[in-house]
Amino acid sequence: MRRWVLDIRRHEVNLVVSAASSFFCLLCGYYVLRPIRDTMGLVAGGESQLPWLFTATLVAMLIASPAYALAARRLARRGLVSLVHHVVAGSILAFFALLSTRAFERATAHAFFVWVSVYNVFIVSVFWSVMTDALSSRDAKRLFGCVAAGGSLGALVGPLVTATLAERLSVNTLLLISAALVELSLVGLMRTLAWSTAHPRDEAPLVETAVGHGVGASIMPLFRSRYFAGLALYVLLLTVGQTFLYLQQAAMVAAASSDAATRTALFARIDLVVNVATLLAQLLVTGQLLARFGLTVGLLAVPLITAAGFLTLVIAPGLAALAVFQAARRAAQYAIERPGREVLYTVVRREQRYTAKNFIDTVVFRSGDALSGWLREALRGAGASVVGISLIAATLSVFWGGLAVGLARQHGKRERVLG
Repeated sequence: MRRWVLDIRRHEVNLVVSAASSFFCLLCGYYVLRPIRDTMGLVAGGESQLPWLFTATLVAMLIASPAYALAARRLARRGLVSLVHHVVAGSILAFFALLSTRAFERATAHAFFVWVSVYNVFIVSVFWSVMTDALSSRDAKRLFGCVAAGGSLGALVGPLVTATLAERLSVNTLLLISAALVELSLVGLMRTLAWSTAHPRDEAPLVETAVGHGVGASIMPLFRSRYFAGLALYVLLLTVGQTFLYLQQAAMVAAASSDAATRTALFARIDLVVNVATLLAQLLVTGQLLARFGLTVGLLAVPLITAAGFLTLVIAPGLAALAVFQAARRAAQYAIERPGREVLYTVVRREQRYTAKNFIDTVVFRSGDALSGWLREALRGAGASVVGISLIAATLSVFWGGLAVGLARQHGKRERVLG
């Protein structure tokens, strides 16, 4: 395609192909499992149990995050990336063995929901750590949309596979497919690391040493830096609207059917529609939007859509309005907001890209899930309707938009300092 659509330089082709193929396999593997996870969440006790599952996910994340920080203290990039992928693939195989016994169905459903919710944010965070390490802020604005499009294509294929095969094959077979895709993703990411070694960023010569300094290195920047504190709060607010929408969707799907296979196929079809819109936006919009109009526009897109969507639910609450809102918000989040948010990390130190960034992407992100889940339950218990909850979420989204503008300005200052 012409450069005005995909602005890729000749020496960057190998990077984009390797990274996009890695992200394709990564998200394809996850989206094969996501509808199964959502069905497991309903099997584990229904929509009313989801706040408990979000809390269990946070607890698991609080255990996994220090383990990751300790691994980052001992391992260089290649070793750390390989370890994360092998652990994830091995865990999926462990669930394959567990589900094959058909024992402890309810406990297994709980554990599966929690594990998939933990691993997906961890492994995606590691992927983007590699990408923010490989590219400068200017190049990231051009290329992150193309790389993210590879993931969106995988996110498109994944639910299509599940929607097609969920009623024909056992869940176990889908788990094997997902584990294989995680390992294939590692191959592409290793090629990406090789490219970044051959084309180091200008900030310093690339020396392959351990990328972290322990648990403290993951947490302290949030207290010492306004930039990282703002990033953490931004991600926390991101999860509020996301979790409210997810819980509403779960309730509506549960009401639509009591059959697990039908629910799985329905979740997969919802993902399919969203991911088609996301892929088109990433290929045709993201790179040009970030490069020409800057991060402010990119980071503001989802807060504005979220505020408008919840206000729409105030006026016309219903399944149709929620479906349109969900599709628009998620498409904008994956196509525009996520690449833009990752650009924010291109102006921080390498250690912070693998430690503090991972803490925000995992623990802070899942803290928002748990907090939002219980907040929604408390509001419902106090008698708040969909309209009342939507008004609260819209108000928080306006504040989130103001924070997005502030972060974009701080990024600009850091970018000018780095030259």
